[in-house]
Amino acid sequence: MRTIEIDFEVYKALMLRRKSEEVSFNDVLRDLLNLSPSTSFKSPVKIERTDRPWMSRGVKFPHGTEFRSTYNGIEYTGQVNNGALVVEGERFDSSSEAAFFITGDEVDGWYFWECKMPGTDSWKGINSFR
Repeated sequence: MRTIEIDFEVYKALMLRRKSEEVSFNDVLRDLLNLSPSTSFKSPVKIERTDRPWMSRGVKFPHGTEFRSTYNGIEYTGQVNNGALVVEGERFDSSSEAAFFITGDEVDGWYFWECKMPGTDSWKGINSFR
């Protein structure tokens, strides 16, 4: 079984195109891509939202936590998405990897990024959570 990641709007659009429970997501996508109906498709691809937090060095950042940093006068943003920090469409396992992606230099991501947890209005340096 293969899994694809989609955002909530795409999920809603796919759901609306299903005429009944018997119509699979695969059927909807094949129709949208102008492919003939599959006769050999054995099991549907399950599309699910897991909303997993991102864990880094024992600190849990909930799904949806926003990240930001300003580098050379440009603000860069990211977000926790299903178990990873996503910046500029790239998934990272560590804040330092994400900082390196922006700067091209070895940077301590714990001091590079600040975050805003879901349901809050304030930004805090992520090093304050260690």
